[in-house]
Amino acid sequence: MSPLYGLVLAGGRSQRMGQDKAALQVAGQSLLQRSYALIDAVCEQSFVSVRAADNTGLRAGYPQIADQFGGQGPADGIASAQRTHPAAAWLVVACDLPMLDATTLNELIRQRNINSDATAYRSSNDDLPEPLCAIYEPDSATRIVEFLQADIRCPRKMLINMNTTLLTQPNVGALDNANTPEQWAQSVETVG
Repeated sequence: MSPLYGLVLAGGRSQRMGQDKAALQVAGQSLLQRSYALIDAVCEQSFVSVRAADNTGLRAGYPQIADQFGGQGPADGIASAQRTHPAAAWLVVACDLPMLDATTLNELIRQRNINSDATAYRSSNDDLPEPLCAIYEPDSATRIVEFLQADIRCPRKMLINMNTTLLTQPNVGALDNANTPEQWAQSVETVG
């Protein structure tokens, strides 16, 4: 079985939020700190995905993998991690999941299907794959690069078109993200 490495996607521009989502605070921790601690507790090695090497600021204190495919969003981060460590499977989480919990990650790992390209949860909103809390096996790397080369940058579309094992979320709401100030305020109410 391939080793499981962790990747926190923190290279977004946070345009809809109007400020760096990774720096937003939950229970005294930035979303980046919180997400990294969650994956680092269950993975052999963990990294932060960034647009370009960031040696200053919030991301500076973490092992990083910089985008290598022209900054094509979360899929670029996933493909770059796979290129950097091709023998590893990757537990990928977005940094903007304020309600993500250890139970959700542990259950994903427990039900990991190494014979699939990926293992992911079904969205509680639309039953489609949740690509930003998923495990990507090494065999998915070629397909993901092919998608990027075909200008398909949506990780959800990639999972729909790959051999993906879909699971039911153990904690509904754990994968709800916060992209706008309004969503953030609602998340803080729920978490707080």
